[in-house]
Amino acid sequence: MADKKIKIKQVKSTIGASEKQIKVVRALGLTKKDQIVEHNASATILGMVNKVPHIVSIVE
Repeated sequence: MADKKIKIKQVKSTIGASEKQIKVVRALGLTKKDQIVEHNASATILGMVNKVPHIVSIVE
């Protein structure tokens, strides 16, 4: 599973989100809406995505 790559897209602005949620989005490497980053599908990354499902989504 560590070899599998996932693409994460920021689908909503972080305006109005809590400071903790903003830090999670920034740690994923996302800085603006509609930006896409690629990460390994590790438990850490998937956990971060699950913390902010209303701001980011996984695209294929």
